[in-house]
Amino acid sequence: MSKPLTRRRALQALAAAAALPCLPRISSATESVDDSARLRELIASSEAAANALDPTPRTPPPPGAPVFVDPLGAAALDGVRSGAERDLAGLRSLNRAGLPPVDQIAYDVLEYGAEQQLARYRSGLAQVMRWVPLDATSGLHIGLPDYVSGAGAPFGSPGDYAAGLERLRGFAGYLDSLVRQLREGQRLGYHQPRVVVAKVIAQTGAMLALPMAESPFMAATRRFPDSIPPGQRAALAQAYGRVVEQDVLPACRRLAGFLSTDYLPQALEAPGRWAMKDGERLYAAELQYHTTVDVTADALHAIGLEEVARYRDGMEAVRGRVGFKGDLPDFFEFIRTDPRFYYTEPDDLLGRFREIEQQIWIGMPKLFARRPQAPFEVRALPAIGEQRGTGYYRPGPPDGKSPGVLWFNMAMLGTRPIPTLETLTLHEGIPGHHYQITLAQEDATLPDNLRFGSLTAYSEGWGLYAESLGPELGLFTDPYQYFGHLDMGMLRAVRLVVDTGLHAGQWTRQRAIDYMLANTSMAQRDVEVEIDRYITRPAQACAYKTGELRIRALRKEAASRQGAGFDVTAFHGQVLDTGALPLAVLERKVRAWCCAS
Repeated sequence: MSKPLTRRRALQALAAAAALPCLPRISSATESVDDSARLRELIASSEAAANALDPTPRTPPPPGAPVFVDPLGAAALDGVRSGAERDLAGLRSLNRAGLPPVDQIAYDVLEYGAEQQLARYRSGLAQVMRWVPLDATSGLHIGLPDYVSGAGAPFGSPGDYAAGLERLRGFAGYLDSLVRQLREGQRLGYHQPRVVVAKVIAQTGAMLALPMAESPFMAATRRFPDSIPPGQRAALAQAYGRVVEQDVLPACRRLAGFLSTDYLPQALEAPGRWAMKDGERLYAAELQYHTTVDVTADALHAIGLEEVARYRDGMEAVRGRVGFKGDLPDFFEFIRTDPRFYYTEPDDLLGRFREIEQQIWIGMPKLFARRPQAPFEVRALPAIGEQRGTGYYRPGPPDGKSPGVLWFNMAMLGTRPIPTLETLTLHEGIPGHHYQITLAQEDATLPDNLRFGSLTAYSEGWGLYAESLGPELGLFTDPYQYFGHLDMGMLRAVRLVVDTGLHAGQWTRQRAIDYMLANTSMAQRDVEVEIDRYITRPAQACAYKTGELRIRALRKEAASRQGAGFDVTAFHGQVLDTGALPLAVLERKVRAWCCAS
């Protein structure tokens, strides 16, 4: 890694356009109704095609379509490429300048995504990624069990249960496809890090060790709807048992056996992309994909170091405020080990989440003008929590009734600190992921790619920005909750340092672990899970700070330009009311609003 950039130069890499003059306001004077309708048809078709290729789709496939398409198969590879080509060809037939403002944004988002997809194919990286597909954090080998056990798959009718059987058979085929792709990659010299392989082996082993009565693959047979009569329930339960025992579990065993016997002995000792064939090129593309901006590993590393120093100053201030006598490492250990900071019962933790959400809603009208209809819930992660991280948020269907759910890992409550819960609720729930995603989903006037789209830098950047609104929403009045806020902010700053360190700076796994332990109060086990997440999903963790810094810079710029007329609720509306956007598209939109206001 080259010499770190100065803070000024590094921040310019993330907020380079902050001082640009106002862009011309998008004009709708030459709106074309026909082009607008054609664009929305194109977008709807594109979204439907992408949903059909998704192994854990947002909505069920139409009648006659496959329930499960192997994401590593040729059909999926060709489908994504041909879909991107079709999208770009359709866009070129439209007059963008004549579209209404929202449709111009939708045009830009569709164009951005299609060009990114085609770039991966033209560079050969789409194929490379098929040869190194193991993902110990959110791979399909754990994502599909979650999906069929409560986190997305519909089971409300006999037809849903029939589709579920087809899905399980398709998943078994995917596991065999995973072995084939890994074997081919191995033959061509592509290998993944040993730590990733070992974790997938452990996760697969934990799934195989579950008794059938607890298997996530059988979960649908433990919650039949009333509309299915008892006799049919028994037949479906038998059918599910046969597919799980004869197809799914044997495929899991074949994967675990191949990984243990053939793949692990040749896996890379080094954890970073730099050590892998084509790894440097792949990491650069992954940084661009997740951040949606052109930024180097060196720039992100430098920003991370500066942000770490800033958060340490804040932590030192809290340590002094509570009168703690030891140094900051001692304070970290105090937070890690004192029983007062941990619940022992899941119900107590869930109750605290609900209390925090109620408190947040009291202050929301000061900052936001809208409220989604669908509720936010926290539920226990469905399967093998001992092998996984904190959890994840998944939105419900856009019906205004079904909840969006934070699937939270209830395993080892002794590593889930109470001081972080206010910040976690802000990020995952209100006004973070649930608020942002649900508002977009419930707005039927939006084109589908704005209504249902997701981009890491925008979504996670918004979630991290939402955390910073805690004081304005009446939170963090307790110094330990404020420390928890700083601790989670520090985690995101550390991510910039260790992700780029691991994949571009040739850091060892232990060096990354030590760095995180030295700068956060996270438990050793959780730190190891975090570091392994960055190893298994390069660059994704860099999106959080990238997006947050852009949104914060835009708020500062808007307040400066509009002066006394600045309305924070209107600013938040501009950021949120067209769904997830590439950061450059978001900047153009907000600047046009600034200049028009």
